[in-house]
Amino acid sequence: MSNLPANPVFCALDTTDSVRAATLAHSLKGAVGGLKLGLEFFYACGHAGYRTVAEAGLPLFLDLKLHDIPNTVAGGVRALLPLKPSIMTIHAGGGLAMMKAAVEAAAEAGEQRPLIVGVTVLTSLDQSDLAAMGVQGSTGEQVLRLAELAEKAGLDGVVCSAHEIGALRRERSPGFKLIVPGIRPAGAAIGDQKRVMSPADALALGADVLVIGRPITDAPDPRAAAEAIRASLS
Repeated sequence: MSNLPANPVFCALDTTDSVRAATLAHSLKGAVGGLKLGLEFFYACGHAGYRTVAEAGLPLFLDLKLHDIPNTVAGGVRALLPLKPSIMTIHAGGGLAMMKAAVEAAAEAGEQRPLIVGVTVLTSLDQSDLAAMGVQGSTGEQVLRLAELAEKAGLDGVVCSAHEIGALRRERSPGFKLIVPGIRPAGAAIGDQKRVMSPADALALGADVLVIGRPITDAPDPRAAAEAIRASLS
């Protein structure tokens, strides 16, 4: 199974340009712990683009949020294992059987298997959004419910907002990984995120991975921005 790097910052490369992504990847080596590639990049660039970014030698978080019937998700995981990502995401809302199927498929990679983590509630959503979808209770309560189900299914952890870290650390096992997007350094624009926190505060609460995109990639000097974030965590 993949081990997380000492530097908890994973930079999100949200672009459809594989050359730009690869250039950023090489420039950020040593300043971040890893890179996140999501739907936008993967749909545009596919396996070939992924491998181009992988040449930088950094751990890769493949954030495709698989969500389908158990057999289809298991097949999707198997199809992605040759890429050797360090982390992969599925939707915890897909249910217990789907999550178990993903874990079993990932295990076929043996010691090279990626961490499989469940997306709980997207950081672009708040309580009013959940209510509109018929979800009862608070955002935090929904995250805790899905995280409990994810651990029961054998997932390695979940994706959550920084505001749920404390409760999850109290309720889930010590080795359960918390992957936290919506991280914004002081002065950075919030963008489309609704539940955000600074890198140092999220790490202090118990985050394992801090996913940071635009504050690094849109900076005049992305490497300097990444190094400033890393320094703030020391």
